[in-house]
Amino acid sequence: MLNTDQLVTKALEVANASAFSDLRFLPLFESLIEGLNTEAALNEIGRQFHAARLIDLLANRLRLEQWIERYPKILEEEILSPIVVIGLPRTGTTMLHRSIAADDQLLAPLWYEVRQPSPLNDDFEQEDDRIPIAQAEVAAMLEASPELAAIHPMDPVAADEEIMLLEHAFMSTVPECYGFMPKYGDNLYNQDQSAGYNYLYLQLQFLQWQKRRKGLTGRRWLLKTPHHLHYPEHLFARFPDAVVIQTHRHPLEVIPSYGSMMSALASPFTDKLDPVAMAQHWANKWQVGLAKTREFRDNGHDHHYLDLWFQDSVSDPEATIRRIYEFTGQTLTEGALTEMARWRDMNARENRPEHHYQLADYGFTAAGIEDQFGEYISRHTAR
Repeated sequence: MLNTDQLVTKALEVANASAFSDLRFLPLFESLIEGLNTEAALNEIGRQFHAARLIDLLANRLRLEQWIERYPKILEEEILSPIVVIGLPRTGTTMLHRSIAADDQLLAPLWYEVRQPSPLNDDFEQEDDRIPIAQAEVAAMLEASPELAAIHPMDPVAADEEIMLLEHAFMSTVPECYGFMPKYGDNLYNQDQSAGYNYLYLQLQFLQWQKRRKGLTGRRWLLKTPHHLHYPEHLFARFPDAVVIQTHRHPLEVIPSYGSMMSALASPFTDKLDPVAMAQHWANKWQVGLAKTREFRDNGHDHHYLDLWFQDSVSDPEATIRRIYEFTGQTLTEGALTEMARWRDMNARENRPEHHYQLADYGFTAAGIEDQFGEYISRHTAR
């Protein structure tokens, strides 16, 4: 069983700290521990995995407190008009995010930064010591679930999702990717998410401060996570000048694939995973998230959003990027276009293994998906 006191004590030891200065996260942390202990049916590998990850998250919170105490000017960093890519998973958000992140006018959180936001030292001129740690973690993930290579491009030094920053607030769906915990997920969904988005802002201030010391000059953040589909009101409450790119693809091409990915992520950590239950749980979550964003847009916020279709991003990526830059008011240079094209050439989908799955393996039928997501399909994918 995972134990809150033991995990907190270990994190304090790892971070060489005596106490947390802010313990408001603790009820959320304890709720997660309860979910992992009572719902996730963890095996020994799962208990070790989650314990290590939770200790990392706690230690990262402590380290952030230490950095801010040493460098209080971190809190003066301004996050200006971020460009936020959202959309169902498997709709090309990763390709779009990483491609545009090749533009050095923008800042993007990198995988090793969102997993470990605090540097290991304050020498910003040398190669970051967090990178080999991240490379080892990605290698271990692929060794445990080799099928992940076909499902999602894993790259420890590429732009990645800020949901792993939100994870440090214990207000993200990341733990649900590694364990089936529907009761925990439903309870978290109904929590006020303000604390999570406030902590996300703080971590972006910290990362921006670091990037400035590395010589990066980009002024706007390029963010990406489907998580924001669920909480648009909190996204805009904390980032009122954000502009959002929402990607679209027919759910038949998305939902079963995502169910396969969730099963691949969770399967090493339990001996009792029900792939159908896991996939259906996530399908329901995405249906609710799409409805939340649709309602938010319809209530006077539609002008903040630009809609993009997956097939357009694939068939004419440059035209898609030009639309994004025009909508966001960002200057697009020929140099940026060249770097984006180079990234796409080096990271083409055909360079990764094929992803094989069957709808029935995860309890889906074509008719069922079209019925469940009918309103979304009619509005955004029936072209």
